[in-house]
Amino acid sequence: MSAHSTTDRASLEAFWMPFTANRQFKANPRLLARASGMHYWTPDGRAVLDGVAGLWCVNAGHGRREITEAVSRQIAEMDYAPPFQMGHPGAFELANEVVHWLPDGLDHVFFTNSGSESVDTALKIALAYHRVRGEGTRTRFIGRERGYHGVGFGGISVGGMVNNRKFFGTQLPGVDHLPHTHDLAHNAYTRGEPGWGAHLAEELERLVALHDASTIAAVIVEPVAGSTGVLIPPRGYLQRLREICTKHGILLVFDEVITGFGRLGAPFAAQYFGVVPDMITMAKGLTNGAVPMGAVAATKTVYDAFMQGPENAIELFHGYTYSAHPVACAAGIATQQIYRRDGLLTRAQEIGGYWADAVHSLKGLPHVVDLRNLGLIGAVELEPIAGKPGARAFDVFVRAFENGILIRVTGDIIALSPPLIIERSHVDELLGRLAEVIRAAA
Repeated sequence: MSAHSTTDRASLEAFWMPFTANRQFKANPRLLARASGMHYWTPDGRAVLDGVAGLWCVNAGHGRREITEAVSRQIAEMDYAPPFQMGHPGAFELANEVVHWLPDGLDHVFFTNSGSESVDTALKIALAYHRVRGEGTRTRFIGRERGYHGVGFGGISVGGMVNNRKFFGTQLPGVDHLPHTHDLAHNAYTRGEPGWGAHLAEELERLVALHDASTIAAVIVEPVAGSTGVLIPPRGYLQRLREICTKHGILLVFDEVITGFGRLGAPFAAQYFGVVPDMITMAKGLTNGAVPMGAVAATKTVYDAFMQGPENAIELFHGYTYSAHPVACAAGIATQQIYRRDGLLTRAQEIGGYWADAVHSLKGLPHVVDLRNLGLIGAVELEPIAGKPGARAFDVFVRAFENGILIRVTGDIIALSPPLIIERSHVDELLGRLAEVIRAAA
């Protein structure tokens, strides 16, 4: 990349950046040029400690040689293979690698290319599942307020982020939402799972009574809501959702695009919480962020429901041109092998206590109104500036980058979720610098 291309604003205009204040960014760009281990580097060589695993993606740390070499070998051997009525060995190998980590009973994997595609795919599978079982009236989905399920029209419809819904509307008919569980009056400064709020799962019974179970296909929730500010589920909440869904024949979908692959100290949040859903969506950590890829895991019950009729007939009329792309599969296989060899998917158990202490050490800093943590996820909620929602956290975000740490902000909430390879020295540096930035921004 030339110096001109990184400094001249005109050269930045062609790229319409996603989820970005384009004008602000292009006036003062924040560029990353390389990455290794726990760090990024800017084009001028300044190190930036990665406090968010890129974007909840890079669980095994940056620049893993094993992934680079696997991708290089694969693209040299075979760049692409059609996934419709054809296959390649890597797709089956990766599916088995993923099944290895999943809770018992979730033993089939449908590949996509992103978390958004994974969510839309899970919703399609849910609709089709009920139809093939003779319950085609089950077309309604239940999401949750403050949920984020990507930017497909299905994900937007079941999601609970205001801006998604304001601009694009609800494209799926009859969608309803559970209330979110975040309540500072009861849960502020909780370490781990809050003790208050499990009763909010009973709202699902109210929605069943309102709509009738015969109209509801699935409930989809993030076990931990990540993109709207790290909302930790109350103790017993997810278990109760499972019970109600089972009672009424409703599929339960866990969106684990963020929590999957070790973020909480177990391979998936389903194992951490001891709740087995009917489907799990995933992406991000599947390939360590190296190549775009997603997947939906489904139970044998869901899969077998489709395996009826003539054997030469397509059972699920759905897929993507790049489903199980050979290069993505190579990255995914190498990633899963790293997780297994280095014990990364349980590492949050080892360092989670130290992480929790560091996060909660920020209590008492200017404008901090809440701190919360689970596994290797943390959140710092700031008091908004009157009339300027999000401005305080964005100021902290920019200052943090200038001070050598990468954080993530949503509204006035700072979200933290570092690579699973993080050491105590990195925790000290990340939270120490963040404390300095919060004080300076006050």
